[in-house]
Amino acid sequence: MKAIRIWSLLSVALVVGLSSCSEDEESNDNNQNNNDPVGIQGEWQSSGSNVAPLLASLFGTDSIYANFSTDLTYTVEQYDTNGAKLTLTGTYVQEESDVTGIWTIEVNQSAPAALTSEGIFQVDGNTLKYEIVQTDPNIGATPPTPADGFGSSASGGTPLGNLNVQNYVRIQ
Repeated sequence: MKAIRIWSLLSVALVVGLSSCSEDEESNDNNQNNNDPVGIQGEWQSSGSNVAPLLASLFGTDSIYANFSTDLTYTVEQYDTNGAKLTLTGTYVQEESDVTGIWTIEVNQSAPAALTSEGIFQVDGNTLKYEIVQTDPNIGATPPTPADGFGSSASGGTPLGNLNVQNYVRIQ
């Protein structure tokens, strides 16, 4: 009987010991598994007047859903006015620029076709302003720069202005 009590106490002590850790241990564990969104990370939606005029006129784009994951992959679902869906996937690299609030982004699309696009974005609360152009294969587009701001992308040397600026609202 005495052996059972000692074993029970040891078992309780072991369970309590394994389930608790010091404040420093918790902090270190959380830092190693940190999945807090940074920059563009999160889920975004664009529709109506938020869709870049260039996308609306050239491709009949009605709405876009973008998910930039914390593992630096992305999925974009683009719908046209007929309800047809185009899904784009790949990886991305983002970096804060010297211009306050504006980040640079390079998107390396793997599907439906391999290509690279470069641009800028700015997150303000739950809104995202985004401007990007394809750079490889080269189609004659010049990406926007943080210094020149939004509306600074060009196609064939012709500035695109706000035609290529996309606005999103955070959905998660």
